[in-house]
Amino acid sequence: MELVTARIAEQSEPVLRRRLRRVWKYKLLYVLLLPALAWVVIFDYFPLYGIGIAFTDYNVIQGFSGSEWAGLKYFRMLFESEMFRHAFRNTLLISLYKMISGFLCPILLALALNEIRVAWFKKTLQTAVYLPRFVSWVVYGGIIALLLSPETGVVNKIIEWFGGKPAYLLVEPAYFRTILVVTDAMKEMGWAAIIYIAAIAGLNPEVYEAAIMDGATRLQRIVHVTLPGITGTIIVMFILRVGYVMSAGLDQVINLYNPMVFEAGDILDTYIYRIGIEQFNLSLAAAADVIKGAIGLAMVLVANHIAKRVNDSGIF
Repeated sequence: MELVTARIAEQSEPVLRRRLRRVWKYKLLYVLLLPALAWVVIFDYFPLYGIGIAFTDYNVIQGFSGSEWAGLKYFRMLFESEMFRHAFRNTLLISLYKMISGFLCPILLALALNEIRVAWFKKTLQTAVYLPRFVSWVVYGGIIALLLSPETGVVNKIIEWFGGKPAYLLVEPAYFRTILVVTDAMKEMGWAAIIYIAAIAGLNPEVYEAAIMDGATRLQRIVHVTLPGITGTIIVMFILRVGYVMSAGLDQVINLYNPMVFEAGDILDTYIYRIGIEQFNLSLAAAADVIKGAIGLAMVLVANHIAKRVNDSGIF
């Protein structure tokens, strides 16, 4: 009775006062949240002020107030540019391939690691697949160049062993996108699998025991117990992955591509870098970045809406 009375009294309080009481109750948790909140505000929201550069003939010395309003001038220039359309197509293709590989490989890796029963081997393998994530693309790109070298590269040695002719694969446009996708998956899938491993670890072991009692094989347990149990996590990670569909990986591409593979490797990120940093056309580069961000936002909203309609699961 006292609990009911207290609940009624709490609900009768003004909303603002009730929220303030709740904040004060969990004040230490909110203090812990402050550094992350400051990071988001400083590095994600404050830079949005720079969107205005895309709509002005921006001059660094004169600033926003002194720069003339240009409207959609630079957006029209982008859509009339063959170079921009080419970079846009490459970005979509590479991002689509990366999204498929970067989404499926961590799930498969997490499922495989979950089935390993030898503890020391499992931990060693986990460490081995996590390590590439902590190597910069400058170093990792050098390692890839060595592995693909036509004289000393391991890959070309294997090709020769099967009777093929060695080739410098990094200068072949036909292979460049494949190299980007494969090396990105090798570098990132171990780190991306952590969240799936955590989701699998949180599943009720009694469900597995019941499946074993019913005679389910290991593959059947994966299909009918593990995958359905982590469906919510898979959907959330897919939605977040869709948000990066217009980011094909500046660090990776800029460390691996060269003039020989320009037609297959030039993406929006390298286009923006080239226009904004090398040619110092900040307005045109900002307009390209606005288009990139707007498409990414739209893709997240669409993916989240579909997930909510299909499985009643989403990020908001």
